[in-house]
Amino acid sequence: MADWIHPNRHVRKLIGMGLVTISLAWLGGITFYWLAPPQHNPLKPIELSTPPGVFTGFKLDRLAQNPQGCFAALDKIGVAYTRVEREGPQPGCHLRNALTLDQSLTPYSATLSMSCPLAAALYVWERHVVIPSAEKHLGSKVTRIETMGAYSCRRVNSAKTGSWSEHATGDAVDISGFSLADGRTILVKDSFGKATSEGRFLAEVRDRACNLFSATLSPDYNALHANHLHLDMGLYTICS
Repeated sequence: MADWIHPNRHVRKLIGMGLVTISLAWLGGITFYWLAPPQHNPLKPIELSTPPGVFTGFKLDRLAQNPQGCFAALDKIGVAYTRVEREGPQPGCHLRNALTLDQSLTPYSATLSMSCPLAAALYVWERHVVIPSAEKHLGSKVTRIETMGAYSCRRVNSAKTGSWSEHATGDAVDISGFSLADGRTILVKDSFGKATSEGRFLAEVRDRACNLFSATLSPDYNALHANHLHLDMGLYTICS
């Protein structure tokens, strides 16, 4: 005669198994939270001083919803800036939770006003991509980053109609080149795409920018970007 098992025993087993699974998941989550480096842990605040990791791009995007955390991250690594709030001449143009960059690791060729998340992404790119890549490929330090500007009240491709550019909200910056300690200036229009040390340097800073910014556009994208790298923190993701 088959043994009869009361249904409550099955229920208790299922509950027990469920509790064990939840406990193990909880323990694993706690262990991961405390032991995983911040750049690989989506739950920890961003650390701009640490090398980029799996979740760095995600955390940079998330700063748009956390202005206080964004400015705190810049303060922690010593970026000097002046807070800016500005309404532009047209409804699609404005600077909110933004700044004018006063001092980063490397000087820029022009004064830049931009959103805080863009400033954070630019710092990570500058520190962990541009500076080491220049020493790797060019054997010299970057003394200035050549820029064509950030905030600009204009539409995409400077058209008279159509969508507003990410520049119109300070969420984009254009980089035209890099000046080096040995006197050279590496320009995108002259060296991008070439099989030279300068070309390899530009290819690396473009490729690795794709993991930090929402959109990274280079001369590979179209003729309008033949002389610069466009880096932005907009809604659309593209790497070209």
